[in-house]
Amino acid sequence: MSDARAVYRYHDGTKHHFTRFARSLGYLDWASQPNPFRSFHGAPSVSLQPAIGHQPSALAGVLRHSLGLSAWKQFGQSRWSLRVNPSSGNLHPTEAYVIVGGEDGRVCHYAPDRHALEQRCAFDAPDWRQSAAAPMFLVALTSIHWREAWKYGERAFRYCQHDLGHAIAAVRIAASLHGLQARILPDWSHQEMCALTGIDREEDYLDAEREEPGCVLLIGDRMPVVSREHLLASIQRGRWTGHASQLSEDHVQWTIIDEIAAATRDFGQSQLVPPVRPAPPALPALPALPAYPAHLLLQRRSAVALDGCSSTSADSFFAILARALPSEAPPWDAVWWDARIHLALFVHRVDGVEPGLYLLVRHEPALVRLREACRREFLWTRAHDALPLFLLARGDCRALARRLSCDQDIAADGFFSLGMIADFDAALTTFGDRFYRHLFWESGVVGQMLYLEAEAAGARGTGIGCFYDDPVHDVLGLRDHAFQSLYHFTIGIPVEDRRLTTAPGYEWEIAPRCETRSRSG
Repeated sequence: MSDARAVYRYHDGTKHHFTRFARSLGYLDWASQPNPFRSFHGAPSVSLQPAIGHQPSALAGVLRHSLGLSAWKQFGQSRWSLRVNPSSGNLHPTEAYVIVGGEDGRVCHYAPDRHALEQRCAFDAPDWRQSAAAPMFLVALTSIHWREAWKYGERAFRYCQHDLGHAIAAVRIAASLHGLQARILPDWSHQEMCALTGIDREEDYLDAEREEPGCVLLIGDRMPVVSREHLLASIQRGRWTGHASQLSEDHVQWTIIDEIAAATRDFGQSQLVPPVRPAPPALPALPALPAYPAHLLLQRRSAVALDGCSSTSADSFFAILARALPSEAPPWDAVWWDARIHLALFVHRVDGVEPGLYLLVRHEPALVRLREACRREFLWTRAHDALPLFLLARGDCRALARRLSCDQDIAADGFFSLGMIADFDAALTTFGDRFYRHLFWESGVVGQMLYLEAEAAGARGTGIGCFYDDPVHDVLGLRDHAFQSLYHFTIGIPVEDRRLTTAPGYEWEIAPRCETRSRSG
């Protein structure tokens, strides 16, 4: 099967329909529930906990505010952790590796449960010092498909890629707290990422679930160029320690996930033209980008339920949409491609904005093709002077939003909900089949911005991975694979479960007095 056929086979084969869901086990096998934390037995561990009275290092701060624990929740005898970066089902398939230079180089696995680095490899780093003109480090992200497949079956590959997108945005935004830049390195192939992180070392994963390479991000203040050849040669000669822990004793194998992973492997691409992104629209009361203090990053949560009655202002609504548009500000400057995701919005309760179906065109050159692909009866009325926002149809669409998002009330009970519509065929034609992953990454980056904007506006958001794919397309009038729905989202006022208790992510942190959901708080 060609790679292109494998992509379409997987994508169509993992759609939810009104009459059936994508294949999964159909129940939760609690006996095989995967451990949410991977460790490497025998690897030296270094805590990133800051000394009393001292600020954390930039590396520790970036990891803390992107991939670390945000809180612990407890109900009765059940206790579970939350993280700064969101994940489908709170299952967290994403693992992170840090590669640092200095007198000696280190490849380390980040252990978020302890906020520590486990040293996987020590290597001589003269080439690192020669190629790095400024302080910098690499963050490599991988996925453990089993963590998501345990619950979601064949659709899990989609969710792993969503989560990678959330993690990419979280790392970029956390880097900005320390005045650092961060960007994906598209020239790294998946084979090179395996060698960089050691996830291709068979002897270190004898019984453990394997990890799938994702991407490599370069974090630094002047973005030096890193020589892959010299770095990988040094690591190959390095001294490796540690063996990966097994997360579950029993597994169900979903071969279609292995097929789509193989079909979308990245061989690296160095000849890329950086995208030209417009400046963000000038809207009233829109703060300078970025505007996310550290405490807001740590308080981000996924709403479980929304109150179904609160509304938001038009200014707040438009500000959220403005932040979802690509620009030269974080996190958009971390990605190397033009926007390929557009937002179909179900507006429920926004003061001064008509309820109805809207479309935010995040890459205006796609506007003509979108109009041609959508229903002919749509209005296409410009809904804002500065934003590329169009009213397609007026009316109460709460029942429609609920029905399309797997009949979940949360899609109808917020200010608005949305579906992320990918410029599917054109993107795969332009960049190749490996870009299938990147479409989900971009949807995750958009989702991360929506999460943070919701918190900053005094509300809360939730990503929705369960939706009826083709019925979404039918509502918009979309046919074939020109445009495809990849991810849903909703924002509103949360209904808190008062039965749950909350503790800080780490015992050495002082618990905040309350969770503040306001831009000024």
